[in-house]
Amino acid sequence: MVDILILMFSAILIENYIFSKFLGICPFLGVSDNPSTAVGMGFAVTFVMTISSAVTYGVYYLILEPLGVEYLETIAFILIIASLVQFIEMFLRKYIPALYSALGIYLPLITTNCAVLGAAMLSIQEGHSFIESVIYGFSSAIGFTLALVIFAGVRERMALAKPPKAFRGVPIALVAAGLIAMAFSGFLGISFN
Repeated sequence: MVDILILMFSAILIENYIFSKFLGICPFLGVSDNPSTAVGMGFAVTFVMTISSAVTYGVYYLILEPLGVEYLETIAFILIIASLVQFIEMFLRKYIPALYSALGIYLPLITTNCAVLGAAMLSIQEGHSFIESVIYGFSSAIGFTLALVIFAGVRERMALAKPPKAFRGVPIALVAAGLIAMAFSGFLGISFN
């Protein structure tokens, strides 16, 4: 049980996909201007990352490894993720059209979101069990969502500020993201030994 909690804490804070591994930066910068949109994107990524971690684990250990075609891992994982994203897109279009339109182009981009693919591939590379893979995928997605929501709040506050003209827009957003990443790097010093 302690190992699971350590895995969750590490995936959410210490090895945060955005602030530590720098994966998933495109939706991070694109969807983080509004906290409600950031939460919606976080839920979509959480669903896809959790389910894809479970499915890719099964595909890898039940199909790819027994057939000796582990080198097809990336292609198989991308196909699985793309299918899950299509399911989410159809669901949101039908049941939550406001969120669907707010996410816009970033929803189909979950298919190529390197954070989602990274969670699936790192679970296999680190030798996690099935349960650990699912928990790692879920926790990584929670960390991704946390980063989106924090940054959306910061960007909302920055909209009220008047930075110098050269820093307006993307430059000040990148400076803020760097400062938040530095704050998250403080968790690297935590030792569980």
